[in-house]
Amino acid sequence: MQCFPSKFHHIFLVLFCCFFLQAAHATDWPTFRGSSRTGIAPDTNLLESWPDEGPKLVWRAAGAGRGYASLAIVGDRIFTLGDGPSTASDADEYLSCFDRTSGKPIWHTKTGEAYNENKKPSWNGSRSTPTISDGIVYVITPFGLLIGCDAETGEFGKAIDLKSAFGGMKDDAWGYSESVLIDGDKLVCTPGGSQATMVALNKNNGEVIWKCPVPNDRGAGHASIVISEIAGKKIYIQMTGSGGFAVDAETGKLQWTFPIEKTTAVIPTPIIKDDLVYFVAGYKRGGALIQQVPGPGGSVISKEIFPLKKDLANKHGGVVLIDDHLYGCADSGTFLISADLMTGEVVWKNRSDVGGKGSAAIVAADGRLYVQWENGVLALVKADPAA
Repeated sequence: MQCFPSKFHHIFLVLFCCFFLQAAHATDWPTFRGSSRTGIAPDTNLLESWPDEGPKLVWRAAGAGRGYASLAIVGDRIFTLGDGPSTASDADEYLSCFDRTSGKPIWHTKTGEAYNENKKPSWNGSRSTPTISDGIVYVITPFGLLIGCDAETGEFGKAIDLKSAFGGMKDDAWGYSESVLIDGDKLVCTPGGSQATMVALNKNNGEVIWKCPVPNDRGAGHASIVISEIAGKKIYIQMTGSGGFAVDAETGKLQWTFPIEKTTAVIPTPIIKDDLVYFVAGYKRGGALIQQVPGPGGSVISKEIFPLKKDLANKHGGVVLIDDHLYGCADSGTFLISADLMTGEVVWKNRSDVGGKGSAAIVAADGRLYVQWENGVLALVKADPAA
């Protein structure tokens, strides 16, 4: 496996996404992990390796703010959430928009107070990556405020407090992180808790379409909802602090659950392949594979392929699935792993010394993994289970 590190400060995360998304300028990335929420971009004919000094710098932009939100890209605009466009304004959180070609800021809209509930500088800042649909930018603040803003002007629109409106609650002390799912006219998100664990709203007026309570749910985690389809039935898949669960997209009826033991935080977004669901959590919990099958009365039920395997645990950066192999950062951070989807067997671990520290986030395109560690080091890695 070859790694080619390139170092940039995390505040300029905007550069990293543009390296592969500008290769085919028509490509949009309108929500967390892209349109399909797989973390895989459709772009091709990209660099197979980087020069020693890293890829060519296209542009550099300050003002994205600090935090953990990634980027959403639609047309000629880039959107993100951060705790202030400058150090003078970092007491508040802002939704920001930049020009995709030049990196110039277009607008900044205040969304509320910056998040620092733990009073520790390593944990403060934004969480949720914006989702863009039909000219509206949707985002959830760490405090659980669901906001819609005009994508053209940044004008603040409607807001719904997930805690007061739905009895929402978090499983941990690190704030809401989910990126909302837009499915047709439905906006689907996860307030958490047992009153309305998942809700579907009309994205145009905010009216409730359905609520799905999961009994004894511990509260929202950090994952975002993904879509699967079983026997013609659309199913929403999500993870909270209590584990995984599946919801009928039309009715909001709970289909099945996959409980996990209480842990520090449940963060990665599930992976879907056909009738399979891969759940993973960090802090020594691990990864598990579930098969969805038709059940009685038109329901969908689950069948365990393999239980949680600690070797597959992933804390923060999530995983991608390429040709039946999973790629992600190990639970302890720093090194990458590849595992067989169907067996959960780890086929390799790599500790290449590229200077990466902490957990690593991964997206993929054209057979390559784009890896960014917490300290801002970027690496290009071939997605090869034989590496």
